Amino acid sequence: MIVEYLRYTIPDGQQADFIRDYTAAIAPLMRSPFAENIEICQCVEDETQFILRIEWTSAEDHLQGFRNSAEFREFFGHIRKYVSSIDEMRHYRRVAQA
Repeated sequence: MIVEYLRYTIPDGQQADFIRDYTAAIAPLMRSPFAENIEICQCVEDETQFILRIEWTSAEDHLQGFRNSAEFREFFGHIRKYVSSIDEMRHYRRVAQA
């Protein structure tokens, strides 16, 4: 398993739409055999900042399997307009856990 972190800056007035659209995108994402979990978090100190945490079976499964699937096309339809607001998008592997 790997974890993808996405960091977004969403301007004031667009945050409710961002949450609504990403919440709608959860259903097609979770139908994928490659996605294991997703969290959408909004910063308490600066509400324009969001972090998404998505657990994937592997980076390859995410980048090749999911992105070439019907589930991705449906997922992307919900979140397409926010791609330009991505500040960072990276994959991480867990090295320790409590």
